[in-house]
Amino acid sequence: MKKPRHKRKQKRTPAPARGKHTVFAQLCNLIPGHLVAKLARAHGIDSMVRTFSAWSHLVALLYAQFTHAIGLNDTCDGLRHHCGLLARIRGATAPSRNNLSHANRNRSAEMARDLFWEVLAHLETICPAFGSQRRFKGLAGRFKRVIHLVDSTTIKLIVSCIDWAKHRRKKAAAKCHMRLSLQDMLPRFVIIGSAADSDPSRARELCAGVRQGEIIVFDRAYLDFAHLFELLARGIHWVTRTKSNTQFKVLKKRKCTGNILRDEEVRLVVEGTRKKHPARLRRILALVELDGKQVEMEFLTNNLEWSAATVCDLYKSRWQIEVFFKQIKQTLQLSDFLGNNANAVRWQVWTALLMYVLLRFEAFLSGWDKSFTRCFTLLRGVLWDKFNVLELLGFYGTAGERWRMRTEPQQLYLPGMPP
Repeated sequence: MKKPRHKRKQKRTPAPARGKHTVFAQLCNLIPGHLVAKLARAHGIDSMVRTFSAWSHLVALLYAQFTHAIGLNDTCDGLRHHCGLLARIRGATAPSRNNLSHANRNRSAEMARDLFWEVLAHLETICPAFGSQRRFKGLAGRFKRVIHLVDSTTIKLIVSCIDWAKHRRKKAAAKCHMRLSLQDMLPRFVIIGSAADSDPSRARELCAGVRQGEIIVFDRAYLDFAHLFELLARGIHWVTRTKSNTQFKVLKKRKCTGNILRDEEVRLVVEGTRKKHPARLRRILALVELDGKQVEMEFLTNNLEWSAATVCDLYKSRWQIEVFFKQIKQTLQLSDFLGNNANAVRWQVWTALLMYVLLRFEAFLSGWDKSFTRCFTLLRGVLWDKFNVLELLGFYGTAGERWRMRTEPQQLYLPGMPP
């Protein structure tokens, strides 16, 4: 008789280890325990608290971000369903609909703002490499100076319910102005207001903390020559685009190669604008690839020493802040709001930014090399499971990236015919 063949045992990737805390609890525990109570006292929130504590309020809003809750009932019902696991997150309790609505409306959103900056500073303290300059192969790796990206994004709201944010007849929106560091892709200054706030009116606040020798890149919406001259006086380099109606007088022409069509040193012609910025400027006209087509773009900078290609690359790096806005608006919950007043909207936006930083920190510790969206969806699927987050991100479930199946052959071989 033939001996039965033994099947080879397939090697299985070990599952992530289980622990005492849920995935959601591990993220919440990154926030120092004393910090929320300290800020609640500083902003007078602890005096108005009876049953729904400031910590429970924060945990509820983080849960709403993580689960994409579409309303107050969705958030409260989900937390009540897991009230046992919720109580293990430093004694957090599930709120009622009225308690959560009242907290969003009456508790100062300045506490959420201060909490975000305190948590970011705390994470950079316990892990200095998290907030330091990352190793870049491209532009950010060539510069030892910090490169700041300045821009704003509009968050759509419902005009029939939110009259404080009207900026057109049938539209309402909030606006988030931000200064982002290119080296670590972390926010360094944020202003949340209505869409009626123009970009130039917020430019001075956004650039107030920039140090001498650093670089700012912003869109032409922030083109204010009085402010640009102030940056020049502070020793700050900047790059932007010119407007079509700005008039210049050419003082010096430079040699151009490749995609650089024109490289000139200029000054402003109109007397009013020349008084605002009397110094020389540099104007560069270049061919830039946009959606697969070569498009002419005109750039403006106060630096007379960089190569023209470097100026173009610096402005090209501005797209990274657009990618950041896309991540937080499409991945986190910034489409359905839990309240209609300005204070509730600010609470939710600041909580979204806090969730972004917490997830980025876990991804940094685990060496996560995939997108932020995939990290978010992976952890959201096991929110109440007791997996170790760092091992879970290393294990990564079912969607590896070692190889990719092709649906079409790259080269076809037929018998008797040459390839």
